[in-house]
Amino acid sequence: MQELIQRRRRAGLVARSAELDLFRANFDTPPEDERHRFLFHVHGNAGVGKTFLVREFEQIARERGALTAYVDESAGSVPEALEVMCRQFAAQGHRFKSLERLLVSHRERLHEAEAAALAALAPEAEGTPSAGSMAVARAGLAGLGMVPGVGPFAGILDPAQLAQGADRLRAGLSARFRSHEDVQLVLSPESALTPVLVDELSDAAADVPWAVLLLDTYEQTGRFLDGWLHDLMTTDRHGLLPATIVVVTAGRRRADPARWSGFADHMTALPLAPFTEAEVRGLLAARGVVADPVVAEVLRLTGGLPVLVSTLAESRPTGPDDVEDPSVTAVDRFLKWEQDPVRRAAALAGALPRWLDADVFGAVLEGSEAERECGDSQLDELYGWLRGLPFVGEQASRLRYHDVVRAPMLRMQRTWFPRGWAERQRRLAAVFRRWREEVEAGRDTAELWADEEWRELRLAESYHLLCARERSVPAQALRDLVEACDQGESVAGRWTRLLEDVGRDAGLEAVARWGRELSEALDAGGTHAVMVRLLDRIPSPPPLTPPDVLPRDAMDAVRRLRPRPAAEDDRDLLSARVNRTETPAAVPPQARPPEEASPGEAPRTAGPFQGSLPGAVTAGPAPVGAAPDGAAPAGGEPVGAVPDSAQDMDMDMDMDVDVDEDAGEREPSGWWDVELPPATAARIRRSQAVALAARGDYATALVHLRQAAGLAPDDSGTFALMGEYHRARQVYPAALRDLRKALTLDPAHSYAWASLGATRLALGNPAAALADLDRALELEPDYPWALIRRARAWRELGDPARQLADLDRAVLLQPDSPWAHCERGDALRAAGRDEEALVHFDRALTLDPAYTSAYASRGVTLSRLGRHTKALADLDRALEQSPSYAWARTQRDEVRRRLDDPAHPPAHDSAHGPEHGPAPS
Repeated sequence: MQELIQRRRRAGLVARSAELDLFRANFDTPPEDERHRFLFHVHGNAGVGKTFLVREFEQIARERGALTAYVDESAGSVPEALEVMCRQFAAQGHRFKSLERLLVSHRERLHEAEAAALAALAPEAEGTPSAGSMAVARAGLAGLGMVPGVGPFAGILDPAQLAQGADRLRAGLSARFRSHEDVQLVLSPESALTPVLVDELSDAAADVPWAVLLLDTYEQTGRFLDGWLHDLMTTDRHGLLPATIVVVTAGRRRADPARWSGFADHMTALPLAPFTEAEVRGLLAARGVVADPVVAEVLRLTGGLPVLVSTLAESRPTGPDDVEDPSVTAVDRFLKWEQDPVRRAAALAGALPRWLDADVFGAVLEGSEAERECGDSQLDELYGWLRGLPFVGEQASRLRYHDVVRAPMLRMQRTWFPRGWAERQRRLAAVFRRWREEVEAGRDTAELWADEEWRELRLAESYHLLCARERSVPAQALRDLVEACDQGESVAGRWTRLLEDVGRDAGLEAVARWGRELSEALDAGGTHAVMVRLLDRIPSPPPLTPPDVLPRDAMDAVRRLRPRPAAEDDRDLLSARVNRTETPAAVPPQARPPEEASPGEAPRTAGPFQGSLPGAVTAGPAPVGAAPDGAAPAGGEPVGAVPDSAQDMDMDMDMDVDVDEDAGEREPSGWWDVELPPATAARIRRSQAVALAARGDYATALVHLRQAAGLAPDDSGTFALMGEYHRARQVYPAALRDLRKALTLDPAHSYAWASLGATRLALGNPAAALADLDRALELEPDYPWALIRRARAWRELGDPARQLADLDRAVLLQPDSPWAHCERGDALRAAGRDEEALVHFDRALTLDPAYTSAYASRGVTLSRLGRHTKALADLDRALEQSPSYAWARTQRDEVRRRLDDPAHPPAHDSAHGPEHGPAPS
């Protein structure tokens, strides 16, 4: 039956002879001939017959003995596209076994990495990761190539931060996976898989004269395939392709000139327009329709759009009476010559869902006249008839009506039968809900959102409820959109397209406009931009005033507060007493090692990736580390700078920053006056805050966290983030206040305890800091960030043995953390163990070649070992990277004096802080 259906469809496309002849002739031109083309790009609007033409190309290629593979939007990434190719090649008798095995390994490694990253980087105690924490946790995955799509983080990370994050993420993965190949298979699957594809194609070239790759719906698939295809065809990065490869791409847009202009001599663009009159007449004549009045009416009704011409030609109208009524509806035009009322009803009902299979078709007809007239066998026959209609396409075992045909069918049903329309939509929603509930039984939310089947059913259920205009559904749809953004750009795009489809199909222009705006935001700035657009365009409830915000009349007192040692009023904040017999020993300032944390080191929860990512991809609510302690984020003020004015302090304490909360005039949404639920609005605010902090903009991040705290005043994670960001800005009174609030809401919040300990350490109270960090480690023993901070507390208390013990443990837990190695190197150097220290500095710089403080520390260590020339080179490098690094400059001057006067005694060299001023450590 399938073969007969395909023959019928091929017979329906007799036009495009010029394009078909051009493609056919290409196989008669040797690859060495300059006229031979390796790439054909078909482009044109919906309905012009791109897919039909591509399928014709596939048939021509098969007739020439070619091995072919057809990929459409059912694939969502390069690995998924390669899986589709492998299946089709195997069906033609060519198993790509090595590639198939590697794809299986990719899926396994990706699952392991994703689970580990989310566990390590999204430590909310409440159990449901926020949009921000999920988004930034996935920055290492999606944004750096581990899952499809880099777009979600285009608005969060600059290219330098992204590249630096990729280096650290590769380092962290090496500790978890068995080999470098495993790490590469997760971080950059294309680079691991594509050379194997090239090898397989080269082997196949010995058995087949041609291999043809057909990449359809390129407006969707091109987002992830275009760059990959360009590398594959124009560089030898993945190996040398056989010259007998021909590629066909087809989409709505022209080939990207910025990418493909240099390949113009080797490719042919095939723009498709509606059929000319001659082509329409030729297609109709092939079906026996030659009467001028009939042809004229077909031309008038279709405008030459191939899908409509093919539909009307299929009915073979024989006289002018068949097309004479100009007021006939578009649906009658498509079905006018189908006289069977059961078939007509089935075709109309089949337009309601966005996709059909046999089960959905049965649900569509449930309770209808068609169902009453048909038994099970006849329903199967009816479904087979529907599959053969020229305006019904089949993709991945599902049927989809062409939009040009489906739209008027839907419009007729909702206009003529408004109550019946709503009832049928509700009935379909109930069917999809029942199926969804069967799939989700006993599974948690995170697992469900990772399940493609569950997402498809959720989308279908939401679509039909929205089409029925159920008033309770818009808020749920927005919550789902936020969850979808957590899953990355590809999944989020399906939810924005859902809104576009609902608006178009249900006649809700405001909803369609919303969907278009959100899709444009997604394309331009990723999921972060979608969150921003949601807040800009949908009114959210006014935030409540958090109960612990300092009143205005207390501001004067707060402005006078500055970081100070062992504040008396701070000790009441401790929930754990220091239970130590040692007397805290004063450590002279000159004995202190570098106080800079490697970028990204923040008190996040323990896990295999902890500390391996730069601050730009620090998860919320993971305390800060977008820049080294005290280092200036790009384009921002030094993190360690204490506000010098009352105005700055007021900004930090009151969040009174000049941010336009109502950017642009909000249009009335018209969508049932939808309002963001408070919890959803709070999640979006936190997402924005984490993204801003990743860029080093803590002040604006705090604005959004303040809003989130007002919307969700019982969320401990929000207050923990606020406290950490205040700590990063060295506004310690505010940090103490917010961290205390977080711990009041959740006394087991290890993140908040760790950040509180770091704050107390910065205030000069190492004993109190030790108690807090002890508590964090009681809650989470394998917490490297807290171990490193506690090591600093031990150093201040004069206990180098325990300092080294904690650093040993941190390095063991996180062997690929440059910060951990640098801290241990500093501790070893302070103990006079310079050779051992040198090993750790070398390791830190291997992991992070741009680690400024490690260069400075290694330079000092080399000088102590008498290797002054190498020491000078390292200190020069540190100052090249950070010209304001005062400690490194002092040490370089010292080394130069030693070179000039070898008898010059070495000065004490351990007293240095970060390049950009004193660090809160």
